[in-house]
Amino acid sequence: MSSALAQKAPAADVARAQPPRFAGASFPRGAHGRLLPLSVPMRFFGAAVAFHVLAWIALAFGAPHVPRYAGGIGWPLAALHALTLGVFVMAAIGASLQLMPVATRQALVSRRAVSALWWLYTPGVAALVVAIGMQRPLWMAGAAVPVAAALILYMALLARNLAGARGMAGVRTMGWLALAALALALLSALGMVATWAGWGAWPRPGLLMLHITMAVFGFMGLLALGLSNVLVPMFALAPVPQERTQAAIAALCALALALTVPVALQSWPPQALAWAIASAAAATAWHVASMHCVLRQGLRRELGGSFRLVRLAWTMLGVTWALAAWWAFDPARDGLATALIASALLGWLASFLFGILQRIVPFLVAMHLGGTVRRAPTPSSLTDERALSWHRRVHGAALGLLALAFALDSAAAALAAALAGTLGALAFAAFFVTVLRRTARARAAAGAPRA
Repeated sequence: MSSALAQKAPAADVARAQPPRFAGASFPRGAHGRLLPLSVPMRFFGAAVAFHVLAWIALAFGAPHVPRYAGGIGWPLAALHALTLGVFVMAAIGASLQLMPVATRQALVSRRAVSALWWLYTPGVAALVVAIGMQRPLWMAGAAVPVAAALILYMALLARNLAGARGMAGVRTMGWLALAALALALLSALGMVATWAGWGAWPRPGLLMLHITMAVFGFMGLLALGLSNVLVPMFALAPVPQERTQAAIAALCALALALTVPVALQSWPPQALAWAIASAAAATAWHVASMHCVLRQGLRRELGGSFRLVRLAWTMLGVTWALAAWWAFDPARDGLATALIASALLGWLASFLFGILQRIVPFLVAMHLGGTVRRAPTPSSLTDERALSWHRRVHGAALGLLALAFALDSAAAALAAALAGTLGALAFAAFFVTVLRRTARARAAAGAPRA
């Protein structure tokens, strides 16, 4: 009788009884054939870790000017670009080139192009940071050439992968929007470099706002949101958010960016930015709610200190929108714009990146070694939790000291923040070096070749 009842059960009930079609728990299955050699993403992540240390050291050199920094080349701008280009974009390139082929279910066209990309980008960013810190506009122009060439190559690689992708429409949409934002960020950056080098007279304030918006909130922000739909379910062993939810969040993000452009080009007054902020805040609230839903449904509930950083990042994104709304109605207030950028870069993006990176680095190693050695190490056995604990504490202290520096116009607090940030960056570097050492030890014990 039970079999007869089962035959009469509605198809919808049967469908509801099935597990999610594309869950985080099953995401890595079949991915091994689309993984790049381990050395490829690790060299991008390693460079990001090194630039993280450099960014805080550059901030220490520019500490007297940080609390009321109002633009111009020098060490504060060098620290900003060491963080954005050297840390965020570097890690974003490594993560997206590794994860997008897995998410879109097709391999990258050329691994040699990825190697060329690293050799163009990494020395170029290092030279650019030094040129900005030493206030050499012509050096900046020269260093910008390999950086721009590398970013164009990256855009071509990612666009080629997205164009032939199958599945995960939400992630693909975020990827396309991020690429469009990166193109605008690159064009505005080249315009500013040309102005500093004396090759043109572009409207610098408009270019600057367009560049910051498209680089920080466009490219890096959209990529962070898009890859969250892959990474958070994967680590929590949970279903991915619904495609409709991802598409709606992407649409709100696109609207926010579009509404920012007339303000950046000074066609609309700063107060009109409120509409863009409202759209961005709505996208943020929806995204964070969807991530909390993923975490509640996950089979793995305890995600450790890494997700304390991720939750801090979500909180600081809300703080960023509050500061942006304040700036829209009081743009002349001293230090507010700098505090807004610091909240976005260090509070939101840095907290999110290092929260995710401390999980994805040992996870990738374990995935690669799983197919080459008999007893592959687990991600937890590769991780130095003491170093990560130090990093989380000192990162939080650096954020607090920076907030104090902006509130009190204190160069001493800015210097203390930079020193604390340097200690935290060194602690994270110790974690990364430990992963490399334990990986080499596992390979040597199994007699496996290097990837």
